[in-house]
Amino acid sequence: MAKIQLNGKKVVIKPKYSIFDLLKKYKLSNKKVAIEHNGIIIPKVNYKKKLLKNNDKVEVVTFIGGG
Repeated sequence: MAKIQLNGKKVVIKPKYSIFDLLKKYKLSNKKVAIEHNGIIIPKVNYKKKLLKNNDKVEVVTFIGGG
């Protein structure tokens, strides 16, 4: 198991967990979010490739439309 920081909260994830897996777990659409991993914005095409490890910091920003 790995401990990461997700939007400022400590969470525990399984080994070899990707950003895509994290979005799926928390039921977030990958079309309406931006992901920052350890201070770097990750392109959507890399969500399945980018594996998370112990002590990583992930910020998920969701976009909401309005007027």
